[in-house]
Amino acid sequence: MRARRSSCRFASARFAADALSLEQEVKLSYPSVEAARQAVEAAGGRLVVSRRLLDDRFFDTHDSVLRRAGQGLRVRRDGTRATLTWKGAVQPNAVKVREEIETDCTDADTLSALLGALGYLPRFRAQKYREEYDVDGALVTVDETPVGIFVEIETDAGRIPEVAARLGRTRADYELASYVTIWRRAREARGLPFTDMMFDTTRRESPAS
Repeated sequence: MRARRSSCRFASARFAADALSLEQEVKLSYPSVEAARQAVEAAGGRLVVSRRLLDDRFFDTHDSVLRRAGQGLRVRRDGTRATLTWKGAVQPNAVKVREEIETDCTDADTLSALLGALGYLPRFRAQKYREEYDVDGALVTVDETPVGIFVEIETDAGRIPEVAARLGRTRADYELASYVTIWRRAREARGLPFTDMMFDTTRRESPAS
């Protein structure tokens, strides 16, 4: 039986010296995709990646060691691209700041098999549609998720208030929780069991269905 082969590269060219980078971001909630898109375009956003589906699987040990430590281990499918990401615990800050290591690969199944061989299990799956904009060097995304519409600002922490202000928002509007946590809160508020965050789940539970 031939071994699976996959091409991977670390997203940070600084890996040899320091594999860790800092993810610095906030989310802003919007009532619709159209409202979110209009706000980003009014702030000078330039579309750099068109809308597409992201399909994430989060892995952990059988006793949830990573989740209890506030960490995350994710395999993302983004079209033909696959990404493996580890995220550290959130650091105290006015915005969401956490350490991150990420690498791109050609095969999400190979990454999942590798994690399985190391004892990690798929514990949660999440989907979202995302489009990406550049706002003067800041990455700003419009995310359509089963739990709502969000604009995510990712840039240096010191610049986030400036970009948020261009979107007409203030610190009071910042959402620092992960999509996993937002989904868990929404399910608990409705008295529903915690499930994967999938579009077909929300359609099945819709009163109109």
